[in-house]
Amino acid sequence: MTDTAQTRTPIPILIALATATLTASLGISVASVLLPTLTRSFSATVSDVQWVVLAYLMSVTITIVTAGRFGDLFGHRRVLISGLGVFIAASVVSATAPSLGVLIAGRALQGLGGAILIALPMSIARDLVPTERLGTAMGLLGTTSAFGTALGPSLGGVLLAWGDWRMAFWLLAGFASVTLVLSVTSITRGFEKGGASVRELDLPGTIVLVIALAAYALATSGGAVGIPVSPGVLASGALIAIALFVIVETRVASPLVPMTLLHDRRTGIGFVMNVAVGTVMMSTLVIGPFFLAFSLGLNEALIGLVMAVGPVVSALSGVPAGRLTDRLGANRVMVIGLVQTMLGLLCLAFLPRYFGVGGYVAALITLTPAFQLFLAANNTAVLVGASKEQRGRLSGLLGLSRNLGLMTGASAMSTLFVIILGTGDAAQAPVTDVAHAFSMTFTAASGMALVTLGLAIYSHRGRERRVSDPAE
Repeated sequence: MTDTAQTRTPIPILIALATATLTASLGISVASVLLPTLTRSFSATVSDVQWVVLAYLMSVTITIVTAGRFGDLFGHRRVLISGLGVFIAASVVSATAPSLGVLIAGRALQGLGGAILIALPMSIARDLVPTERLGTAMGLLGTTSAFGTALGPSLGGVLLAWGDWRMAFWLLAGFASVTLVLSVTSITRGFEKGGASVRELDLPGTIVLVIALAAYALATSGGAVGIPVSPGVLASGALIAIALFVIVETRVASPLVPMTLLHDRRTGIGFVMNVAVGTVMMSTLVIGPFFLAFSLGLNEALIGLVMAVGPVVSALSGVPAGRLTDRLGANRVMVIGLVQTMLGLLCLAFLPRYFGVGGYVAALITLTPAFQLFLAANNTAVLVGASKEQRGRLSGLLGLSRNLGLMTGASAMSTLFVIILGTGDAAQAPVTDVAHAFSMTFTAASGMALVTLGLAIYSHRGRERRVSDPAE
């Protein structure tokens, strides 16, 4: 039941997949608001409690490709249900953690389940949703991811007001339990393939990829307490491990990531563009607060309110972006989204300097829907022509490339901002210098969007075969 003749989108399946995506995104965002409380509860430093968030993100990033591959080998439905079981168990461990170390371990385990909840909904949607509705399905998944990101901090704050930080993890266990029931009852067994042999797993490639991604994640997060290795050494180690991974993948019988897959122009460039757009997306989250606080002089409450505009607009624009992809075709919508991204970044670079908070909000309203247009179109373009045996790993690679972009943006764009500012202490820098560094950083980000647009056009024109695109 892949490119089926059915014309009606299976609503219960979409609800189950959207709930899985929502659960995974809540796992990231709901914990961020708990950090000040955790420092008091465990008498820990800010650097220590940050690993409650970092452990989840790193675990997702490191295992997401393997999660997709497990889905291809052992059945997407079966692995999704197993992932929900892991997520529920890890949430209970986190909720009952007697120490910060146990909580961080529980969050790392929760990230394993979260990787499955991020990777497999896209591949299951490709299996069970009609091709002509695939863009809408991708838009819905993007909407629920953005909604979870926007909802998490406020939901965590309410729970802290009602009880304590443990309630947040009991809530995640409850969300995952509801998703488990929906998945078991709505996703049929009919499309699953038979069980695969463990021998089909690429264990050498998996181990090397885990090492490479762990080193990269640690490098972009500034290293880790207790690991006497500098970020520069970790980054070098990541590059060496990636090179070794390529060598391994060309020699094993059943590779985790077939190199021929990345040689395909549409697929390979799709992953590169995902990294680039993820980098730009994260720059709005890590640099924006500095400008709002030290150039516009907003307090913490107003900064949070302004920053919430992006996720809210993103949540509202996901489904329309998917429908537009179905109507106009993935290639056209991708170009539209990247052009709008470039213009939105230029608006963000200059409008707030002349129109203050109003200009900042207007720029976010212009920019955020562009991200959703690109993501819906790029995910559709990569998956629409994929064979059933490749969909899980492709979904995992899409998730991985986006996470790599987010981690790169958090590190590289912050570094660029500091270089232009000339000091690491924005609070002591002149207001005009902060505004100038903000503008130049997002001008550079718009240049990255322009390069990404060129890649999209190159990918489209260079394809040797046409994909089924209704408007083309």
